[in-house]
Formats: sequence, structure tokens, C-alpha cells
Amino acid sequence: MEYVKEIFAQYDKQCIRVYQAYNPTIAKEAIALQTFGENFNRNRMTWIKPSFLWLMYRSNWGMKKNQECILAIDIYQSKFNEILQKAVLTSPDSTSYTGIQWEKAFDEATVYCQWDPDRNINGNVINRAAIQIGLKGEILRDFLDMGICCIEDITLSVRKWNEQRKNGKLDFKSLPVEKIYPIKDKAIRNRLNMKE
Repeated sequence: MEYVKEIFAQYDKQCIRVYQAYNPTIAKEAIALQTFGENFNRNRMTWIKPSFLWLMYRSNWGMKKNQECILAIDIYQSKFNEILQKAVLTSPDSTSYTGIQWEKAFDEATVYCQWDPDRNINGNVINRAAIQIGLKGEILRDFLDMGICCIEDITLSVRKWNEQRKNGKLDFKSLPVEKIYPIKDKAIRNRLNMKE
């Protein structure tokens, strides 16, 4: 199956929303500080995910251990675009690199990108890809200090939606509305293996 490689996300004129799942200690601290605090390990890579349903699949709707709290993080678009400019695919399927060029870029990268099949409400694969963006080092610290507009805990809504989903009563209109986030920079599209 050929997956559509575009970034589907909820966004407005200023921010784009991504999702992460954490344990209650990290989540409560993040809500209080509106960034991530001392319980968050800044020395590890962290992955941000614009697809709500992909994170629901990954965290089993917040039922997995240490992923019980679902955070919606609004990032300034300017910072998100800057992050994408530094992204390197986690596997060399981009036409912009030879194998050796990709290895060098990958080794030096602080932003990683991978595409996975996106999911529907029941976790089944759909015909588009979901992007995951991994941040580490200086770019992660910059993201934490300058990139976050606000953090919202949506765990209670996720639990309610999951119950409705399991009972066959989930109204799709209540879920986050995601549309294509425009990436016009040809260099980014080429490097991330997005079609022209």
C-alpha cells in the first residue's frame, strides 16, 4: 500500500498541536510549569506526534503503563518548521541522500523523523502515514525552553472517548480535527520523502 506522506495535524495561525503520553508525575509537573520539569529526562530523545489517533494506538488510549496521561502540546509553528528543517529520516528511503550521505547526516542529527502507518479509532491501518519527530540534545532543550506555547492535559477526554469507542457510541466530531499542515519547502519535502 502506498501511504500518503503529509503531516496531518490540528493547527491555527500560530501553533501546531502534537501529542505525548506520560506517567502522572511528569504530566502534572508539565501542566504546572507549562514546559517539562526535573522529572523529565532532557538527556534522552523525546518523540512528538501530531496524529492524535496514532498516539491512541501507541498508548492504547492511555491504558499502557507510564503512558496514562495524554498531553496536547501546542508548539509555535515557527519552531516546528525550524525543527523540520533539521530532520533526518530514521531510514535512508529519501531521494536526497546516498547511503553514505544519509549515515553521516543521521549520525550528526538532533532531529529524527519516521513515518508509520496512521490508524483509525480501532487501531487499524489507514492509507496515510503518521509522522513522528524525535528531538535530542540542543534542539530538544531549545524546544522545551522556547517552542511550547501551552500544554493541556486531555486525559479525561481520552478516557471518555475510549469508553464511547468501546461501546460503539463515539462521535467522530468530538475528536481533534486534523488536516494537512502545509509543507511548501521543497528541500524539506525531498529530505522527508514527501511527494512534490
